[in-house]
Amino acid sequence: MSVIHGQMQDWPLTIDRFLEHGAKWHAGVEVVTAGEDGSTARVGYADLQRRSREVSELLAGMGVGRGDVVATLAWNTQSHMETWYAVMGMGAVCQTLNPRVSEAHLATMLEQSGARVLVAAADLAPLARAIATRAGSVERILSIDGTAVADDAAPAIEPLERLLDAGSGAPRKPAGWGGFDERLPCGLCFTSGTTGVPKGVTYTHRGVFLHTLRALQADTMALSQRDSVLLAVPMFHANAWGVPFAAPAVGAKLVLPGRHLDGARLARLIRDEDVTVAIGVATVWLGLVDHLDAHGGEVPSLKRILVGGAPMAPALMQRIEQRLGAVVQTSWGMTELSPTGTVALPDDPGRAPHLSGRPALGIDLLLTDADGVPLPQQRGCEGHLRVRGASVVYRYFGQLEPAVDADGWFPTGDLARIDEHGNLVITGRAKDLIKSGGEWINPAEIEEIVGRLPGVSLAAVIGRAHPKWGERPVLLVEMRADADTTDNELLDALRGAVPSWWMPDEIIRVERMPLAATGKIDKMRLRAEFGGAQWRREA
Repeated sequence: MSVIHGQMQDWPLTIDRFLEHGAKWHAGVEVVTAGEDGSTARVGYADLQRRSREVSELLAGMGVGRGDVVATLAWNTQSHMETWYAVMGMGAVCQTLNPRVSEAHLATMLEQSGARVLVAAADLAPLARAIATRAGSVERILSIDGTAVADDAAPAIEPLERLLDAGSGAPRKPAGWGGFDERLPCGLCFTSGTTGVPKGVTYTHRGVFLHTLRALQADTMALSQRDSVLLAVPMFHANAWGVPFAAPAVGAKLVLPGRHLDGARLARLIRDEDVTVAIGVATVWLGLVDHLDAHGGEVPSLKRILVGGAPMAPALMQRIEQRLGAVVQTSWGMTELSPTGTVALPDDPGRAPHLSGRPALGIDLLLTDADGVPLPQQRGCEGHLRVRGASVVYRYFGQLEPAVDADGWFPTGDLARIDEHGNLVITGRAKDLIKSGGEWINPAEIEEIVGRLPGVSLAAVIGRAHPKWGERPVLLVEMRADADTTDNELLDALRGAVPSWWMPDEIIRVERMPLAATGKIDKMRLRAEFGGAQWRREA
């Protein structure tokens, strides 16, 4: 006699589930968008879902179907979030474009994806038209968040809101949500290109769903329906760290700051919307602190600040915590990881700016030598970091060869240590290492030491070609406005802490350190501007 086993339901892990859950169980919880004029727009999750479905029907009427790519070029707003769910919910692929990338790069990304529809913020309409013309595949440009300047140039810019109006006559077509394989692609994001040519990462519904569940755990982002979350991570960067999915999944209030992230606007939003959790790169919160120091005021509702994108300077972390009265929660991730890799505990008394936290269930870490051979000791040793998991890239967009090794490990390009408690410590980028006289110099160690000094806002070390040594380190610093730190004091911090031949041969003070949208220092730009300069001092 055969045994008939029970069976669980087949319930595909698709992104539409997040907003459907929010609409059903947290219908009136708000998504708040800050306007350019200081006003705010509000919508509940139920109405957000309804509007997203209407956008899906509009896109279906334009011929968009499952697997087709729809690109967006927009800021953190309700309309952009509606477009995300409209595209992904109907089984199409949402390609997020970073407006801070060069026009040539953007056009290449569009050309690679073959997107036929581009949804752009009204203030980015000229850029949208320019890249669409260069790419050649785009047939329709739809504008959101304002009115694009009208002209007769092609392709035409069509206001999305007007097309949604009942009397617009725009063709509609039923566009069901879900009902497809959870392994289908849902998103496409290109890497920031701060260390090389941007590469496309394709996200799947299953990968994003599992990433969201991982991010919501108590020892990671730990969001709940009691939170009001300020999202200062751009929605065009790596799924905005997954927050637009996590917030409706738990019924958290979501506050979207629009385009501008100045300290005055952020302070007002935190106070007016009782923000409890703020998420973004460290430089954003530095701007908030500078504003409060200059103009006064407090943000008493704020409890946690989740930072990532680049390691924090100890002095900056201390200043943020003391001034804002909130706990800083560090993290590490990559576009290729969907993007969260590790997160520090929300209330860890042993937190430190150099600790990036531990991985949650669903992602694993491995340290290897330069040839990919696992280190015999995985704790307390520096190695090349590799990662694998359900939300980690397998191959890049448009490439046949896998991006992983034979055992499924993805090489991140980072140098790292794992301490005795399992905390990840990023010690540098393999590509950033400077080879001087046949020996390696790690810029990250120099940057970390200089970054501790109270007068230093940001520090970066790059290699400059040298006729004798091959390369020599150059230190670039952005100082605080009230700092009186001398060059000798910067060098004194390094003496005895690093080998003498690691000492920078020049210090360059910059008014503003160039940053990518991720908040990372743009070392490609620094090398282009300062790395090829004529040698100034013989070592």
